[in-house]
Amino acid sequence: MAALRRKFGEDYQVVNTNRATTFAAPVKKKRQRFVDKNGRCNVQHGNLGGESSRYLSDLFTTLVDLKWRWNLLIFTLTYTIAWLFMASMWWTIAYIRGDIHHGHDPSYTPCVANVYNFPSAFLFFIETEATIGYGYRYITEKCPEGIILFLFQSLMGSIVDAFLIGCMFIKMSQPKKRAETLMFSQDAVISQRDGKLCLMFRVGNLRNSHMVSAQIRCKLIKSRQTPEGEFLPLDQCELDVGFGTGADQLFLVSPLTICHEINPKSPFFDLSQRSLMNEQFEIVVILEGIVETTGMTCQARTSYTEDEVLWGHRFLPVMSLEEGFFRVDYSQFHSTFEVPTPPYSVKEHEEKNALPSPLSTPTHTLNESHGARRDRVFSVDCINISEDRRGGAGGRLPSKLQRMSSSGKDDLQRKVLRLSSQHSEKACSTGDLPLKLQRLSSSQGPEMANRLELKALKVGFEPMTQSTGDLYEPSLTPTLSPAPVPVYSPLLSAGRRPEDNLPAKLRRMNADR
Repeated sequence: MAALRRKFGEDYQVVNTNRATTFAAPVKKKRQRFVDKNGRCNVQHGNLGGESSRYLSDLFTTLVDLKWRWNLLIFTLTYTIAWLFMASMWWTIAYIRGDIHHGHDPSYTPCVANVYNFPSAFLFFIETEATIGYGYRYITEKCPEGIILFLFQSLMGSIVDAFLIGCMFIKMSQPKKRAETLMFSQDAVISQRDGKLCLMFRVGNLRNSHMVSAQIRCKLIKSRQTPEGEFLPLDQCELDVGFGTGADQLFLVSPLTICHEINPKSPFFDLSQRSLMNEQFEIVVILEGIVETTGMTCQARTSYTEDEVLWGHRFLPVMSLEEGFFRVDYSQFHSTFEVPTPPYSVKEHEEKNALPSPLSTPTHTLNESHGARRDRVFSVDCINISEDRRGGAGGRLPSKLQRMSSSGKDDLQRKVLRLSSQHSEKACSTGDLPLKLQRLSSSQGPEMANRLELKALKVGFEPMTQSTGDLYEPSLTPTLSPAPVPVYSPLLSAGRRPEDNLPAKLRRMNADR
């Protein structure tokens, strides 16, 4: 449909097979281009005011920039006016000297021989200016004012000839017509090349003469608004077509496909197939080079609007190998064909690849944290479990000690819970020490007991930092030492020694041992 619309115009209609109903296809309003397809810029300068005089200061360039019809008119009028003016000067001299009245008198010597009227003066000027010299009209030595006018005529004629002929020569030798033989593809395409999304278009040279030092540049023309609220109409942004790699320097002997890689630095980084339909921009392509035959710099321009950018297309090849040479088929120069291309932008593609996969999520940290929480489980029931495991040793205790242990069990649990809430303290009881160390601690006093406890900690007894279940941890491991007697800790019994809680008979039995 787009191809038919380009061929038959924007007013192309889709007609239904039913003749009763005819509807027009939705046609997008054609907007104004900044640069036409032929390279002409649609910009007009107005309201110059007093700045118009600047054109006269550069008169030669002004004449060259004029159109051909104005140049021919100025060329004809300049020579006509100059000829008439100089002819009138010669007629004036003849009239003042009275040569007109004595034209046929053979005894009279005029300023210019055989000049009797204005036509004869005009013919004399033309013969002198064009260096024809028929020999019938000439200046005599009796006319000094005629000699001066002749010198002035020669100087002014040379200046006018140099100016007008030089202007016409520059006008004819301008390389603008050379740009007519430089071709650009009708459309630009977006597809993948080497695994990267690229914007591409094609250029070609129809002549056998080369473009020396050909270089190509691209500009993106798009209006935008800054974060400060300033609106920039027709803002120009550079498109990289290989400036860093030298790909913008062309050897244009055959059609070339120019490629712009869409990356995070490209203004088309977030352009997708869907957003392309709503965008408004124009890509201006400028091809510059030196004409090999004339040595003059030539510039060719074209532009592509958003309607002329085809998503998911690629150019058809135009080169073929013949017997002894390569052949270029320019009939396929503008032809494209569809190729599989992702419809999303490069930005969306990179964001999709940056997302982590759920299969690759590490789980060892979860196991470690679960194990750490399991090690920190605290329950007062561990005291009961430890008592059950030590039931065999407790059965060998005296009956009074068993009653004391059972009566103080509840009090011990409450104090242990209160002690466990203080994370900064490290509890240690002499009840966990061997009997020999207990006797030494009871005989030497509290200071000796504290030193022994610190020594025992250095030897290898673990303090309780995480759980009160660690109080009975040594008793759960099988050892050769006798089972310790469950007594109150000095920290739990308000600073008293364990021997103070035993009956007198038991204290004497312990002393005898």
